[in-house]
Amino acid sequence: MATEVAIAPEADALAEQIRVAVPEGGYRHDLRAVSIVWRRELIRFRTDRLRAVTALIQPILFLFVLGTGLSSLAGGSMPPGVSFKTFIYPGVLAMSVLFTAIFSAASIVWDREFGFLREILVAPVSRASIVIGKCLGGATIATFQGIVFLILAGFADVPYNPVLIVTLIGELLLLSFTLTAFGVMMAARIKQFQAFMALTQMLVMPLFFLSGALYPLTGLPAWLSVLTRIDPLTYVVGPMRHAVFSHLSIAAPFDQRLAPGITWGGWLVPLWLSIGIVAIMGLGMMAVAIAEFRKTE
Repeated sequence: MATEVAIAPEADALAEQIRVAVPEGGYRHDLRAVSIVWRRELIRFRTDRLRAVTALIQPILFLFVLGTGLSSLAGGSMPPGVSFKTFIYPGVLAMSVLFTAIFSAASIVWDREFGFLREILVAPVSRASIVIGKCLGGATIATFQGIVFLILAGFADVPYNPVLIVTLIGELLLLSFTLTAFGVMMAARIKQFQAFMALTQMLVMPLFFLSGALYPLTGLPAWLSVLTRIDPLTYVVGPMRHAVFSHLSIAAPFDQRLAPGITWGGWLVPLWLSIGIVAIMGLGMMAVAIAEFRKTE
C-alpha cells in the first residue's frame, strides 16, 4: 500500500507531461477541414505548371487537328456558315475538364502509398469533410482548365456572348464536380497508383466517345443509344451544344438534326432534367466515396 502511495504522485506528474490536447470535432472544424483540403489541391496545381499545359494539349489537338481533318467529310451535313469545329467544340470543351477532374483524384492513391493519407484520416474531423474538400478542389481546378480552353471559342466560330460564357462555365463546374466525385469514388479503395491509372484510362475515353461529343445522337443503333444514355457526360454535352447553337443563326432542320437533344423512348429530356441528372450522379458518387472512406483505416 505504501508503495502505491509513493508511485502515484510520479504517475500524475508523468501524465501531466504527456497530456495531449485534441480539439473537439464539430461543424466549424469540418468546414475548416474542407477549406484546407480544397486549398491544398489548388497549391499542388499551382506548383505543377506542366500538368496544366499538358491537360490542354489533347483538347486542342481534337479541336484543330481532328476538327479540321474531318471537316471535308462532314461539310455536306453542316449548315451554311457553320464549321465542323463549331459542332464538336462543346464536346471538346467537356473533354478539357474530363482528364483534369478524374486525374485530380489520383493524388489520393499517391498519398495512400506514401502514408500521408493515414495522417489525414486520423485528424479529428469527419471523413466526409475530406472527401468534400477533395471534390471541390478537383472541380475548381478542372473548371479553371475549362475556362482557359473557353478562351479559344472564337477559333471555332463560337461567339463570345456573355450569357453563353456564363452558361458554359456553370455547366463546366457541375461536370467537373461530378467527374471528380467519380474519380474519388474509384480512388477510395484502390491502393496502387498504377492500378488507378490503368482503370481511368480504360474508362475515360469511352465516356468521351459515348457522349455524342463528335457525332449527333440521332440515327444510332439501339445498343449504342443505350450506352449513350447511361453516360453522365451525355447529359452535359447536350445542354452545352444547345447553348452554343442557340446563339448561332441556324435553320431549324439543321438544328434538330445536329442538336436533337436527349430522348428516352421518344420523349425529349428537358434541359433542366439533364443538368439535374448530372448533379444527382455527382452527389451520389460523392456519397459512395464518403462511405468507402469511413471504412478506410
